[in-house]
Amino acid sequence: MQTDVPPGRMSGGPVLQTDVTDAITNAFFEELAEVGYGRLSIDAVARRAGVGKAAIYRRWKSKLDITVALTSDVAVAAIDVPDTGNLRDDIREYLTSGRTVLIHRLAQKIIPDLLAEAARNPGLTDALLETVRNPRRAKAAQLVERAIARGELPADTDIELCLDLLAGPLYWRLVVVQASHEDTYLDRLAGKIAAAMKA
Repeated sequence: MQTDVPPGRMSGGPVLQTDVTDAITNAFFEELAEVGYGRLSIDAVARRAGVGKAAIYRRWKSKLDITVALTSDVAVAAIDVPDTGNLRDDIREYLTSGRTVLIHRLAQKIIPDLLAEAARNPGLTDALLETVRNPRRAKAAQLVERAIARGELPADTDIELCLDLLAGPLYWRLVVVQASHEDTYLDRLAGKIAAAMKA
């Protein structure tokens, strides 16, 4: 594998300008939020970014490719699993980070749309599982594994079930029923999730 390719340059290709990439990225998310994956087009993203289609195709080979690449970059980076020293506070910080993402104006439109589209599009489903769900769950698993190492959870803790408890209630509250999400709610939820994990 070649390792001496300068930043911003594809192997054997042109230098990719960071400001152009940033413009395309911003345009992509704005367009995706506005029209959804089904109606998203490379032409529209290029127009919104003020670039030619070639600039996009030098970076990503298709609509699926750009969607998976940019979505996974943001989704995996957004998950935060700080080590506060105890399970309940780790969960509270995790929920705070999750709330920030889920109430973002673009995420509120993009996440439900991609989930709905994935139900109709096996290629998108497989790509999002591999690049978004699996890395996010692996990252979140560190929170549970640390609690096991500290002795707060038993060694035979069902980590997969704990990850469902971490992700499900907050998503349901904010995205599905669109209920209030004040700090006191996150405090109560963190306590209940911690208790459920220990049960």
